[in-house]
Amino acid sequence: MSANVDFGMPLAHSHWFSPKSGIYHSKHAPVDLPSDPFLDVVSFIFSHRHDGVSALVDSSSGCSISYPKLLPLVKSVASGLHKMGVLQGDVVLILLPNSIYYPIVLLGVLYLGAIVTPLNPLSSVYEIRKQVAECGVSVAFTVPENVEKLETLGISVVAVPENEKGLRDGCFSCFCDLISCEFDLPQRPVIKQDDTAGILYSSGTTGVSKGVVLSHKNLIAMVELFVRFEASQYESSCLRNVYLDVLPMFHVYGLSLFAIGLLSLGSTVVVMRKFDIDEVVRMIDEYKVTHFPVVPPMLTALIMRANGVKDSKLQSLIQVSSGAAPLSSGVVNDFLRTFPNVDFIQVKNL
Repeated sequence: MSANVDFGMPLAHSHWFSPKSGIYHSKHAPVDLPSDPFLDVVSFIFSHRHDGVSALVDSSSGCSISYPKLLPLVKSVASGLHKMGVLQGDVVLILLPNSIYYPIVLLGVLYLGAIVTPLNPLSSVYEIRKQVAECGVSVAFTVPENVEKLETLGISVVAVPENEKGLRDGCFSCFCDLISCEFDLPQRPVIKQDDTAGILYSSGTTGVSKGVVLSHKNLIAMVELFVRFEASQYESSCLRNVYLDVLPMFHVYGLSLFAIGLLSLGSTVVVMRKFDIDEVVRMIDEYKVTHFPVVPPMLTALIMRANGVKDSKLQSLIQVSSGAAPLSSGVVNDFLRTFPNVDFIQVKNL
């Protein structure tokens, strides 16, 4: 792949875009998606064999989850939920900030054939009540400060710690039971690609926020086309890639990358709970981060920080990608001047 890459910025008269029809055609050969109708996204992710070591790393504590432990933890959560009475087709709310346990919870729910509906943990009581009612939520995963708020809605609630150190806190006994549960599902449900996997809510920029239903097939296609295809354009091994996750996993951008797709590659994901540019720079240097997906405000902050302070050279960065909102040409040019040796990808909303 060339040094500076921009997906979504076509030349007006290129051979892959027709101004007359407004249709874009990929310059790449078609990607074949799995044809097996009885394939769920969790089985798809773990069907890709690799020698990845560290899967998820908590930036604040250094606690990590290795790839060999990842699937057993996912199965444990699925088994524990089954013992709680969660069945295939039930809806589970994930009201959590970023943590190394977010993907474990999400994939555990999907492995059971249940449905996830993520939500911003800073949502108001009204927003939470609305989504719980519309989706028919039966169980919720959240932080301790939200437990009382959710219990008033008449649903089961599981408090989730930020990292492994928090497991010693008595507030998390239910979650401890879930992740230490031996996998003993009497029979795993038959899950089809067309079965519902998630209900993600829109931002509401064009009206009232509304639920968008995604199937296992949708998520599989997203992993194959959005994550694995892009990775295939590089000659270097994905096992050497270290991604920094500041994007919220409750949003489809962060969820598709960090909670699902990248785990099929064997890359390492360093998880940050919230965005702080000084901490971002420190994490890039400490963990030798190679890939940093961002949204435009984060990109602007990174450029300003790199230009303003010379105590970090950010030499490990190979790629920065920006999505979810458009960028001005000025910001793009500023980035290219500041990071001339870093690949840049802009995913434009068309």
